[in-house]
Amino acid sequence: MQNLDKISVIGIVVAIGAILGGQALEGGHIASLLQLTAFLIVLGGTVGAVMLQSSPRVFMEGVRLGRWVFSPPDYDPRKLIKTVIEWSQASRKGGLLALEAYIGSQKDPFIRKALQMLVDGAEPEALRHAMELDVSTYEEHMRRSAKIWEAAGGYAPTVGILGAVMGLIHVMENLSDPGKLGSGIAVAFVATIYGVGSANLLFLPIANKLKTHIENQVALKEMLIDGLIAIANGENPRLIETKLIGYVG
Repeated sequence: MQNLDKISVIGIVVAIGAILGGQALEGGHIASLLQLTAFLIVLGGTVGAVMLQSSPRVFMEGVRLGRWVFSPPDYDPRKLIKTVIEWSQASRKGGLLALEAYIGSQKDPFIRKALQMLVDGAEPEALRHAMELDVSTYEEHMRRSAKIWEAAGGYAPTVGILGAVMGLIHVMENLSDPGKLGSGIAVAFVATIYGVGSANLLFLPIANKLKTHIENQVALKEMLIDGLIAIANGENPRLIETKLIGYVG
């Protein structure tokens, strides 16, 4: 996998390992935490609730966005600065039309659109307005998609409690049959563990990490806009570099 986010993998391993290790140290059996019924209740209930609140497009986009947790998008502001300075130097030598040679090599449609508007002679303010509108739309769409993970983190504990109540109902129905009491109690407690654990160890951390990646991508786009506006205004490449360095933390 390209650009594997190792800390995400390590985090999941540490979190799950700590729980299983604690269970073992307490003398419990790890197998007692593996309850298919509880898993189905919590996972199915949570996914169903998230689907109910979302449109098909937002739900599917949110699911696809989950890959960013382990394979994050490129975030290299210094590389972008270097590229913008290259464009600036080219435009000072050959005019804005010289940037047309760079359009075809850009994979990002946002960058292609911005360069094309610059080459076509768009006024700086018109260029800024058009590109900032694209950034705003992009950010809103991505944040809405990422929120399905946050929503899952909110629903999972409640669904876990629902599973616990169902398990206790099963226990109450079989008080006369001691052999069935154990499985009912196990489902009750394990469902709660699954609900609270999945919310706080997976869903909410994933939502927060996705928000961070979205913020980084928005920052890159805003940096690009400032750089292109500076090029349109004919600013010196060194001044442009100094201005853009402010984005780098």
